[in-house]
Amino acid sequence: MRKLGCLGLLIVLAAFIGLFVLVQDWGGRGPAPRNMTFEVAEGASLSGTADRLEKTGAIPSAARFKLLAKIFGSNEPIKAGEYRIPAHLSPADILKMLQGGKTLQRFVTIPEGLPAVMVKDRLMAADGLVGTVEAPIEGTVLPDSYSFQRGDTRKSVLDRMQRAMLKYLARAWENRKPGIAVSTPREALILASIVEKETGKPNERRTVAAVYSNRLKRGMMLQADPTIIYPITKGRPLGRRILRSEVQAVNGYNTYAMTGLPAGPIANPGRASIDAVLDPAPSSALYFVADGTGGHAFADTLEQHNTNVQKWYAIRKARGER
Repeated sequence: MRKLGCLGLLIVLAAFIGLFVLVQDWGGRGPAPRNMTFEVAEGASLSGTADRLEKTGAIPSAARFKLLAKIFGSNEPIKAGEYRIPAHLSPADILKMLQGGKTLQRFVTIPEGLPAVMVKDRLMAADGLVGTVEAPIEGTVLPDSYSFQRGDTRKSVLDRMQRAMLKYLARAWENRKPGIAVSTPREALILASIVEKETGKPNERRTVAAVYSNRLKRGMMLQADPTIIYPITKGRPLGRRILRSEVQAVNGYNTYAMTGLPAGPIANPGRASIDAVLDPAPSSALYFVADGTGGHAFADTLEQHNTNVQKWYAIRKARGER
């Protein structure tokens, strides 16, 4: 009897050890030495997926994975998509990830002020998107980061960017302040694109918007340097000083040779620049020039502006710039 008791104890002990090993195998560190991406096709089975997980080195054994999934896992089906499997993720957590549909999120980012031709460049360079797109109409894309999954089309992402701009511009226009210089959402978009290109300092946007709004109301030329460059490069960097002939060029964009707004936006403005145009700062400034700190000095009169310009020239000379 004592022998039978000892044998039974050994059997129970062996069962506990076996169970412990199984639990450790299921919930312990996986074999993947580094982060990896793994794609589950639409309609893929757990069995076939387990075989592929073993081949990629994400799990130690497809057979054990399938067995332990039945014992410890839920009955939820796995979901199609691209997944990012961290290094040494346990088989248990891999199954939870696949059943929960926590797919890898990819992003394409459009910075504020990016022109349409460079929006196209970013979409075409985005790994995981398919298909081609042409450069969108200038000003129709809302700068932001847009998520996508592998296999999404570039056109579908561009459509989302454009719908976002339409939605934001419509809402912002409804909340516009009275007495502003623009009379339509399109005019607001055009002016916002100039404001976007003229300053990168958030605390200046509403004052820059005020300067151009004041000039529009007085019938003065806007004289915005980015509007000279746009017809030449379509918004890409010029890479050199602006030529005198380009300052004098007559076209639909150069605001040194015309009064009023350009024929269209010169970039894709962000939310803050749109808001600034629709609620400019309470300022009577008509001029601004760089101040050497990355910002600008503003002036109400030409005399004040000329003084600021001389200060800027002195700063450039001290830097050894022409």
